[in-house]
Amino acid sequence: MMINPKKLIKMARKWQRVATLRRKRISLPKVNTSAVADKGHFVAYTTDGRRFAFPISYLSNHIFQELLRMSEEEFGLPSNGPITLPCDSIFMEYVMSLIRGCVDRHLLETLLMSVASSRCSLSHSLHHYGQTSQQLLVCSC
Repeated sequence: MMINPKKLIKMARKWQRVATLRRKRISLPKVNTSAVADKGHFVAYTTDGRRFAFPISYLSNHIFQELLRMSEEEFGLPSNGPITLPCDSIFMEYVMSLIRGCVDRHLLETLLMSVASSRCSLSHSLHHYGQTSQQLLVCSC
């Protein structure tokens, strides 16, 4: 049984519209766009403009302290503007998942060193942990 070419084109257009709608939903998540962060949180942006609200407790985390220091070095201290972290949103989500997962501090420091030294996508070996074949993919600015 063959499908009529007109019907095939109609189906293809329908699937294309569905795919476009799904992409929009995935790429444009609902974000609280108010200027004020929720109680107990602070706001920072990534280099690709994505807004993140972090718990205040993250300020005591060594990794966040280092990201804020690197932000100050790269962008300066904002007087009236937002804090911009020196990484993209994908990298920031990865760092947040590592922090929430209580990952070893040395692994997080290695991740930060790769951002500080390269500022681009690179693979870094984790030799000093005895994992000579394991590599860490870093997606940063």
